[in-house]
Amino acid sequence: MPTKPERKVALVTGALTGIGRAAAIAFAQEGAKVVVSGRREKEGQELAGELRALGAEAIFVRTDVRNDEDVRKLVDQTVSRFGRLDIAVNNAGTEGTPGPVTEQTAESYAATFDTNVLGTLLSMKHELRVRPPYLCRRPLSRASGSYRGSKLRTKGASKLGRRDSVHRGRKSVLVRQCVQPVVQLSPAPQCP
Repeated sequence: MPTKPERKVALVTGALTGIGRAAAIAFAQEGAKVVVSGRREKEGQELAGELRALGAEAIFVRTDVRNDEDVRKLVDQTVSRFGRLDIAVNNAGTEGTPGPVTEQTAESYAATFDTNVLGTLLSMKHELRVRPPYLCRRPLSRASGSYRGSKLRTKGASKLGRRDSVHRGRKSVLVRQCVQPVVQLSPAPQCP
């Protein structure tokens, strides 16, 4: 049975809207130290300020989860600031271009896939490096054809992370069950 997040260090990707924002606020209200990340600096700094107003220690780190170096810096800054990483909510996701699969372009699908799947893998790669006990992946927004297709692959990506961590003897790592895909009505940033 998981313990309350009080005094834990929680990192939330895709924290600026929807489920990610709600998770960050919930962690702050429970007494966790919270690191929020996303691509929009102004909104990220505002959210970190809201979390501090709730009494939490909180920082924002601008991160594009499609970029390996960005994700490495996010995890390193988390550990540098708070000494460890206890909880990781890999929530960053995009719907991409709404519409049926038959109307998607290779570019729009690649942008969606890179955020939703590669972003999860890169996040896990760096989080596992510092041995977090919890990993969770939830989608962010409304589902479209390319969104659902890419999100279905994140469950497999999470299982790969669990198998890799157990294979390396990191028995302290627990990969929670993945929840996807789901329709969540919240503002969703489009891939650039």
